[in-house]
Amino acid sequence: YGAHNQRSHVTVEAKTETFVWVEELIDIVESEASCELYGLLKRPDEKYVTERAYDNPKFVEDMVRDVAQRLNEDDRVLAYVVESENFESIHNHSAYARVESDKTLD
Repeated sequence: YGAHNQRSHVTVEAKTETFVWVEELIDIVESEASCELYGLLKRPDEKYVTERAYDNPKFVEDMVRDVAQRLNEDDRVLAYVVESENFESIHNHSAYARVESDKTLD
């Protein structure tokens, strides 16, 4: 595996028709990431998680597009803004993407 890692920050703002648990939105974002996040890992588990992330790379535009697709599929969500910023580990800049939609205008 010859790649570098990037930490990301994803923000979701959603206008909903009915109640939606914030944990549901968190699950959507986390399920669309390159790999799962863990607070504590043993070394063999670190290897698995790192390799999983390398096998499933996501650019910021992929991340916002994939989260947006999931929000589009949820009839409770009327409008949303999804933003993602990747903090580069080997470059002196970050990568940023944003997508928004208002289903009530369609």
